[in-house]
Amino acid sequence: MKNESKRMIDRSEASSALADIAEIGARVRQSLFYRRTSAMLILWGALTFAGYLGMFVAPSFSRCAWIAIMILGICGSVVIGMVSAKRQGVNNFSARLLVAFLVFIAFGLIWSVALGGFSARQLGAFWTSYFMLPYILLGLWLGWAFVAIGLSVMALTFAGYFYAGDWFPLWMAFVNGIGLILGGLWMRRS
Repeated sequence: MKNESKRMIDRSEASSALADIAEIGARVRQSLFYRRTSAMLILWGALTFAGYLGMFVAPSFSRCAWIAIMILGICGSVVIGMVSAKRQGVNNFSARLLVAFLVFIAFGLIWSVALGGFSARQLGAFWTSYFMLPYILLGLWLGWAFVAIGLSVMALTFAGYFYAGDWFPLWMAFVNGIGLILGGLWMRRS
């Protein structure tokens, strides 16, 4: 009777069980990544909504408001990353990723501010599409939710740029700001 309860598994069963465990681990990692990213999308969506709404209501203060929004967004993203790492028990800070992000921002600033001489409307379209491009590219590896969010926001940005007229900042408050919030909420379900 004891021998019946101690059945050995063969190599193919062990391999299948390990593959199942690896698949579950990958799904858990993706879920945790989506949860952290969704919190950042919601944060940036709320800040972006406020920035474009402020730009629509009081355009003369928009430059200072956008600087404050960027500082708040970066600080908030760092806090979300730290809290997420603490909850998961894993420090996933990457100096290379931070440097890549800073190079990305510097490149955008050089082209949009130093070389471009863009109007406020052009800056709104540039920065939104510039930030959505990495979402689309990362989505090819990290999940189709990123691709869908990036393409949707980018397409609506271009539509608003050409057709919204003086309502462009208000259009962008909803397309970019609310779009990011909805994308963040959608990612929580993925």
